[in-house]
Parts: sequence; structure tokens; C-alpha cells
Amino acid sequence: MFFFFFHLLFIMSLIISANATSFNYPFFDSNSKNLIFQGNSSVTDGFVQLTTNRRDVLLNNSVGRILYAEPVHLWDSRTGKVADFTTRFSFIIKMLFPPDGADGMAFFIAPNGSQIPPNSAGSTLGVFAEKTKSNSTQSPVVAVEFDTFPNSFDPRTDHVGIDINSIVSVATWNRTLKYANETRGNAWIGYNSSTKILGVYLSFDPNPVFDGNYVLTHVVDLKTVLPEWIDVGLSAATGSSFEVHNIYSWEFNSTEFPSNSSDRGSQTPKDPATGNGVVIDGKKKKNSIGLVIGLVVGGTVLVGGLGLIYLVWWKKRNSEVEKEEEDDIFDASEDDDYVRGTGPRRFTYIELDRATNHFATVGKLGEGGFGGVYRGFISDSNLDVAVKRVSSGSKQGKREFVSEVRIISRLRHKNLVRLIGWCHERSEFLLVYELMPNGSLDSHIFGKKAGLTWALRYKIALGLASALLYLHEEWEQCIVHRDIKSSNVMLDSAFNVKLGDFGLARLVDHEMSVKTTMLAGTMGYLAPECFTSGKAGKESDVYSFGVVALEIACGRRAVEPSEEEGKVGLVAWVSELYANGRLFEAVDARLNMDFDELQLERLMVVGLWCSNLDYNLRPSIRQAISVLNFDSTLPDLTSRMSMPTYFTPSKHAFDISQASSSTTTDSLINPSYASSGSYTSASSSSNTSTKYSASASLLQS
Repeated sequence: MFFFFFHLLFIMSLIISANATSFNYPFFDSNSKNLIFQGNSSVTDGFVQLTTNRRDVLLNNSVGRILYAEPVHLWDSRTGKVADFTTRFSFIIKMLFPPDGADGMAFFIAPNGSQIPPNSAGSTLGVFAEKTKSNSTQSPVVAVEFDTFPNSFDPRTDHVGIDINSIVSVATWNRTLKYANETRGNAWIGYNSSTKILGVYLSFDPNPVFDGNYVLTHVVDLKTVLPEWIDVGLSAATGSSFEVHNIYSWEFNSTEFPSNSSDRGSQTPKDPATGNGVVIDGKKKKNSIGLVIGLVVGGTVLVGGLGLIYLVWWKKRNSEVEKEEEDDIFDASEDDDYVRGTGPRRFTYIELDRATNHFATVGKLGEGGFGGVYRGFISDSNLDVAVKRVSSGSKQGKREFVSEVRIISRLRHKNLVRLIGWCHERSEFLLVYELMPNGSLDSHIFGKKAGLTWALRYKIALGLASALLYLHEEWEQCIVHRDIKSSNVMLDSAFNVKLGDFGLARLVDHEMSVKTTMLAGTMGYLAPECFTSGKAGKESDVYSFGVVALEIACGRRAVEPSEEEGKVGLVAWVSELYANGRLFEAVDARLNMDFDELQLERLMVVGLWCSNLDYNLRPSIRQAISVLNFDSTLPDLTSRMSMPTYFTPSKHAFDISQASSSTTTDSLINPSYASSGSYTSASSSSNTSTKYSASASLLQS
């Protein structure tokens, strides 16, 4: 039965693909399929550079284009029907030497097999030959130009223009297009075959919404201008002046024709290399084809009917199971929250499959114990996202999915990562987060590269403390995060803290703690009572905050197994220096002594205060914030310290077999800092972001 149904889908897909074209590139890489790169275009860091941008090469007189490799069926010669289409792309045109820049870029439609025209650098944007200044039908092209240089035939400023067989626009709209910074534009271009309106919408807003009202339109019957089969592409050029033209995403969708035109009409697309096409002719061939089609269609109808019966049964059974699971996770109020714009969105699987380019391996950001994380782009929200895909059959991953959606979807705080939405279809569990431009804290404070300034470090510490205060005291219930660590502290474009990964979080009454039989968390950040009693509460979160505070000040990880004895554990090492009056010896050398001494002392002392072995001697997060804000005096810890007061992990602790509990947020949010190695060997000296699950007796051995 499944084979019959698959057969039906296969035939249907052939029919549909013959009529409509649809593609979506939320990002680009060198392995992006079905793209043709022409001229100086290239891929780097997830986007396309259309024109040259290298220090060792002249940047002027550069031309570059990308085209979708498959031909698009624009109109049907048998029926005269013309397809509707829409395209959207995001881009940056950046001046390298303000205020000069030239010449611009364009979306173009050209006959199938299109190549870069000769002498098309500069004002003709790589779309028209230099001589094509007046209307010419020798090489028909329709383009929407984003022109940044006022030529003699242009308006006297940057502008958007619609071009029909000529670089001289038939309609224009003046708008600044090039910037000295990384200002991203989003363009929508659409064609309605009924009204014959070609329309353009452009926005430089961070979160643009296209309401259907174009800023520029022109009436044109594309059937009279262009051939039946076309190429679509993006092009840019520089002349004597130059600028950078980057494409960050691109999608295109065209409509289908009626089924009686699915034979592609009388004109077949030509191979760009040979210019040859294939035409089937003759009465016998037509009759034979008709017989074959009749047999195929008849058989398809038969097996399709059986397949549909099976499909209805299967979907009903599957939906009932998923509905029961969703009832255990969500209530109707959460969907109501989304409708009001206050809650996460319920995505369909198809939406997220499209957003991640079918969960392409090239867009994979990381791999956790319970699934992978993929980069995506939600086109209708103009939002870069990270999609966590829980492995099928992972019960622990499902529990973390449930916990994360239940908890974080109800929280609203400036220092918590935003859950954009979720999906539970086809036995899949998917979480969608906003993508953080500056990645995770650990990627900035560890390693050899230049670290954060002191001002940013102190700001981050206060932001993390603010997030914990909200979780512990300011929300209606107390939330114990249970996995505070530097790799779960995300940073937005302004280095504001966004605490993430609520897969281990638990809701408790404000005066209660969490009792658990399974030790969960991350080695080096776990409070001692989690090992000895299995309890986790606000105090254990405070302990983890103290460890992160010391990491921020010292620029080293909570646990460094490769260090000499006495320096393996950060807390034990710093506490010994504090007891001997040598606290500042632990300060990160990359700060180059450029810090506020009073702030630094407070952060390090608060870090030690929070990470005391005895949870009764730790402050609340509110008390810690009061000291960091200089509203309370600095505590004197020397009278409370009897070495070893602070928990020092044994080197044998790193020989424990480990179970990864959930995907770390650093790989989930930003691709630049993802590392698949973070989830593998327990013997790796840098592997401190993996979560452990072991008995207390093992850890104390």
C-alpha cells in the first residue's frame, strides 16, 4: 500500500514540477545546489558576494551574477496562460569609501541559457550590454534595478527602477540604497498575470512586513516581452567607482498552469551549453504518447484511490496520537497567546523544512545528545532562526522539549532567549529560536582570541544576574534553571545577555527545591548538594552563577583537566588566591590591566560568595546584585573559609562515562561557535560543555 501511495506522489510531483518553480536559499555555501555562478560572484561565510571584494584584486569594473539552474516556465504556448511569480531576497550594498559607490545590482529575467552580456560592467549592472541604452528586442530582458550611481539617463539619486529591454528605466522610485554600515535591505518583487502588474517593495527595517502594497509598479505583458522558458537571477556590477554587493537569502515561487499544458507547450528549454532542445513531433508519436499517458493515468487513479484510503487511515491514527501528546504538553491558551502576538508560534513541519532548506547538512550548526540544530530563515517574519530537531525515539529529548516549551513560552524578560515557535508533527519535535549574532559567552572569554572588554564583561554579569532574579523571585513561580553555564549565556548584537536552554528547568514553589534521582547539569557548574543529596534549588543556580562570574573575570573554564594539581577547578584555585591576598593574580591577562578595580574585586568576591560549598552561606541572587551594583558592602569571606571550603572536582571525575542531556545553546544559536567536538570525548581537555548523568557516589570516588 505504501508503495502505491509513493508511486502516486512521485507522478504528481512530476506533473507539478513541470509547471511551477519554487526554491528557497535562507543562506548560501559552496555546495548550494541548482545555482549557477557567473563572473566574479562567489560564496563566503553563508552569503553571496556578487562583485569582487578582495584586498589583492582591483574592485572596479567587476561583474557577478547568480542564476537558478533550472529554467522557469513563464507562459504556456498552447493555452496562452502566463504564470504569476514572487521573489524575495535580502541584501547589503555597502560603501567602502563613503560617500562614493557604484553601480548597483538587479533582479533579472532573461531567456533560458543567459550569459553575462559583453561590456556590461558599470552602469548596465551585468544585465544589459553597454550599447543597450534604448529598447532592444535582440536579447529580451526584464529587470528590477537597485541603482546607486546617477548616470546621465538616471534620476539624480539612488533609485529602484523597472527595466524592459533597456537599462533606461520605464519606472523609478528614489530611495537611498547604499550605506557605510551593514544595513540590510529586503526586496519583494511580484508579477500578477491577470492585472499584468510588475511590482516592487523594498524595506530596510530590521523586521519588515510586506502588506501587499508595492512602492513601485509597472504594467507589462511579459508574454509579449519574454520567451516561454526563462532564467531568473541576481546581478551586480561596479565601474570606475565600486562598492560591495552581498546577497544573504533568496527565494522564488511561480504558479502552476492548468494540467492540459503540462507537456511544456511547443517550446522546450534549451541547454545553455549546446543551445539544443528536444521536440517530439509526428502523429504516431503523439498517439503512442497518448496511449502511455492513458495507461499511466488509469493505473495511477486506481492505486491512488487505494493509497488515499490508506493515507486517510494513517493520518487519522497518527494525528490522534500526536493530539494526545500535545494535550499533555500544551493547552488552548498557548495558541491564544500566539494569536494575540504574545506567545510562541506553532509551525508546520513543511514551514520549517522549507526554512532550513530541507534540514540541509550544510546548514547544520551542531549536534547534541538528543538531536541536531539547523540554521533557518523564516521568510514571512524576515527572521534568522535556529531550529532544534529532537531525535525521534529520544524519550529524554522529548521530556526536555516539553519542559522547554512549557516554561520558556510563558516567560517575558529582556535577558531570556526568545522561543519563536515549535512544531510537533510527523512524530517530530522541533524548537525554533532567534539566532544570536554574537553567539555564546564562552566563545568570547575562552581561548586565544581577543576577549571582551571589561565594561562588556561587567554588563554581561549583571544581565545574567537579572535573568536569574526574574526566574527565582519575580515570576509567579520559582524556576530553577539547573544548567547555568557560559555556553548557555547568549549575546545579541549589542552584547546583551540572553539566557537560554531551559530543557532541564523545573517549576517549583518559591520555598521549595527540586528533588531528582538523575544528576543533570554540567561538570564544573554543579553545586555540591546536587551530588550529595540530589536536590537542586535556587541555591544551586546561584552556585552556577558564581562559577560563571569567575569565568568572566578570569577568562578560563570552570574545569581545566590539563592544568596542574590545584588549578584544575577554577573555584578552588581562586578561593586559595583570595585567602592569601593574591586575588588579582587570577585576572584574565587579555584584559591587559584595563579594568575597573572596584568592579573586578566585587565580581570575583561575589563569584566566590555564590560558589560556597555550604548552600546556607550563599547569597540570594538579589543580594549578589545589590553588591554588584554597589548598593551593599562587599562581604568578607575570610572568616567563613576553612580550606577546602569550595568544591574541587577530582581528576577521576573526568573518567566517568557521560550521557549528553541536551543540545548546548551555543551551537543552537550561532553557527560561528558551534563545534561537534563539544559532544563527544570525555577525555578532551576542552570538553566542559557536555552534560553529565552519574551517581553521586561515582563523582565522589
